Amino acid sequence: MNDSYLNFVNSPFGARVARSLGLPKPEVLRRYRADQPEFGGLMAIGAGREPQLLDALANLVTGIGVTSVAHESAGLWVPLANRHGLMTGRFEAAESGSQGKLAALLFDASGIEDSTQLEPLHGFFHDTLRSLGRCGRIIVLGRPPESCATPRQWTAQRALEGFTRSLGKEARRGITANLVYVEQGAEGRAEATLRFFLSPRSAYVSGQAVRVAAAGAGLEATSTFDWHQPLAGRRAVVTGAARGIGASIASVLAAEGAHVIGIDIPTAREALDATMRQLNGTALAFDIAAPEAPAQIAAALDEQGVDIVVHNAGITKDKTIAKMTEAAWQSVIDINLSAQERIDDALLAAGILRDGGRIVGVSSISGIAGNLGQTNYATSKAGVIGRVQSMAPQLRARGITINAVAPGFIETQMTAKIPLAIREAGRRMNSLSQGGQPVDVAQTIAWLAHPGSAGVSGQVVRVCGQSLIGA
Repeated sequence: MNDSYLNFVNSPFGARVARSLGLPKPEVLRRYRADQPEFGGLMAIGAGREPQLLDALANLVTGIGVTSVAHESAGLWVPLANRHGLMTGRFEAAESGSQGKLAALLFDASGIEDSTQLEPLHGFFHDTLRSLGRCGRIIVLGRPPESCATPRQWTAQRALEGFTRSLGKEARRGITANLVYVEQGAEGRAEATLRFFLSPRSAYVSGQAVRVAAAGAGLEATSTFDWHQPLAGRRAVVTGAARGIGASIASVLAAEGAHVIGIDIPTAREALDATMRQLNGTALAFDIAAPEAPAQIAAALDEQGVDIVVHNAGITKDKTIAKMTEAAWQSVIDINLSAQERIDDALLAAGILRDGGRIVGVSSISGIAGNLGQTNYATSKAGVIGRVQSMAPQLRARGITINAVAPGFIETQMTAKIPLAIREAGRRMNSLSQGGQPVDVAQTIAWLAHPGSAGVSGQVVRVCGQSLIGA
């Protein structure tokens, strides 16, 4: 769907009008394109007391081939970078007035154990933020508060969430800010997550706190893979795949090497066939809410099994609770939530979803914050979050991860039907001042489905441009 305001204020004439009238000017976000480099530019490194994740950052910088500069807070970075054979230099505070010099800011806060040790955060970002270019990336690294040894350490590490989310709201210019908590012993499994948050694939994901867990039962290190085609040889099921967000999910997974099996209702068979034909995928026409659907889907997938299951299918039937019929309530719960439970039960019981697999559910910020006239929809989407949180420990022994994405305002045919004033509010009420695209949801799901994301499970990642609504 076209965002006329964003297009206007980013035209030469519109930009002049916006400046003269003091109008907000959302940035045209840089999204991933296969014909453009994914990484590039200078990356500034900062650190707090006794940083513990600089080695992980060195491996990342080596892997993506960028040049780093060390802030004075990261005195250990230069000798470490030299040992890794990296091109590096030092960031001088005088450079802080140079707009657009840096592509990314990374700060290792993993060694901070007390609130009195938080000052280096101020020093680093005070000096560097003005040098961060348009659509730049900010990543803060820490340790999960719940794994901290003392209350003071827990307190200081939890404080990083407020700091990072505030940065995301201050930075503007299409810049995103995210926090990655890396558990002790999980340093070697953080790269896929760091790559995602540094890349244009995460254009509409900001203000998130993601945890990377250490290796444990069923979460052994994944075998090597091609970073350009990480899903090669894997089979992925996507429900609601005929059009919209589901078709975009299928397209991104296929582009990363997966064979996609798209599922949609029989009345969408023509659109589903067309989508799967373009991707060399497989089309299955099933009504997932039908009692026989789980067994039918399991039978259709049984011979080869699957590695990835994406529960995208969903409907809305909006009314206030006083006006909502029982049928409208039940159909939304059944399709958006109960069908996921029944399908997963069938695939897991039969071993069709292989060990080391991925389950991703599509929730919504309505499931986090609630929404007027959507008690049925919000209930179903909050239930998706409950599934993720409750099933993650149970699936750990088989190395299967389960996560959810929670989209905010995404430009689709459905949001195009929203009245103009409400639609504009939905677009502008986030830190990036615009709606997201279906591909933003798809790229986030592809990261969660990535073989390098084995340490990310039981989590809900909002794809909402850091919406001002909800948590």
